Amino acid sequence: MTLVKDIGVKDIGFKQFVSLVAAIMAVNALAIDSMMPALALIGHDLGIVAENDRQWIITAYLLGFGGAQIFYGTLADRFGRKPVMLTALVLYVIFSFGSALATSLPMLLTARVLQGIGAAASRVLVVSIVRDRFSGRQMARVMSLAFIVFLSVPILAPSIGQLILLVGSWRWIFGALAVFGAIVAVWIGLNLPETLHAEDRLPLSPSAILRAFGVTLTNRVAVGYMLASTMLIGSLFGFITCAQQIFVEVFNEPVFFTINFAIIAGFMAVASLVNARIVGRVGTRRVSHTALLGYIACALVHVIAVALGKENLIAFTVIQSGLMFCFGMVASNFSAMTMEPLGHVAGTASSVQGFCSTLGGALIGFYIAQHFDGTAQPLVLGFLACLTASLICVLVTEKGRLFQPTTAGLATASP
Repeated sequence: MTLVKDIGVKDIGFKQFVSLVAAIMAVNALAIDSMMPALALIGHDLGIVAENDRQWIITAYLLGFGGAQIFYGTLADRFGRKPVMLTALVLYVIFSFGSALATSLPMLLTARVLQGIGAAASRVLVVSIVRDRFSGRQMARVMSLAFIVFLSVPILAPSIGQLILLVGSWRWIFGALAVFGAIVAVWIGLNLPETLHAEDRLPLSPSAILRAFGVTLTNRVAVGYMLASTMLIGSLFGFITCAQQIFVEVFNEPVFFTINFAIIAGFMAVASLVNARIVGRVGTRRVSHTALLGYIACALVHVIAVALGKENLIAFTVIQSGLMFCFGMVASNFSAMTMEPLGHVAGTASSVQGFCSTLGGALIGFYIAQHFDGTAQPLVLGFLACLTASLICVLVTEKGRLFQPTTAGLATASP
């Protein structure tokens, strides 16, 4: 597990590599979760009348974040991971400050879209950087270890946002995002080696780009798990987009929102820790397929609880925690499996897959959240529908076989 050196940059150890990967991923998570406690205040200050319209503050960011991913992979395959990442982080910092200065909803949404465009590189290039160095079960292990650090952000971010609101306005939250983005950019500039070998750089030509896109979109395993991931992300974004409304309007417990959200997110972090310990021995398919079935079972229990009128704050937190535990066991493994056959076009592959899964997931999540009617029913039904669709994608990809350690069509050793 050696890491290459970059000219003028000291070699980076494994622990720092994982920590830096997690910090890059956290740039995105903070931009989503830290402002959830502030949505009502933002709505009041900017004159947002309909409560469901506040969801655009999160969704606008996700649309920019998802839509821009299609470009970063191609640029990173041509110019290298590091310069593209640094340029994107500069955009993120600028438009984080722009969001803080917004005086109307259109201004805020525009800045949020552009902030998401800057953050999009964090999704694409993290996967590419890790894939440059590792493959198969080792890649899944690295991603899981990074997820352990990264998932502390959803646990803490709403509380961080709430603490900022105790001493300042919601605009300070965006200022804090800008500062964090700048810190990560400096860390990358000083310590991260360029992981893309010179011989693997692709020319920035239409024919080369189309070939890379063609390889990405014609691989059965990559496309299948990309679609399965899209459904999973859609369920997650549906929860994130309307979580604050559920705790306030369904359970009338705004004080407990940050605590319960931290508990739920904490189970995702625990799942990543468990996955990192077992995936090397058990394999990505056995772990993720088993967890996906558990995910569906939890969603079905949630639907039944709501239908029987047994929903309350404790039941919601317990079941949602189970759902997020299963998500943590599935997500990083699905990500590793989508990239496993595509190491030779990792940047473009990560870009295409991130574009499809994030943009698709954002639209699905927004559709679910927009049906919020003062109850948890639209959310739990959305979860069950998304997870069932994800299972169908996996079954088609694996030709009806689950838990198999190998799959035909992989270009490299199967995970």
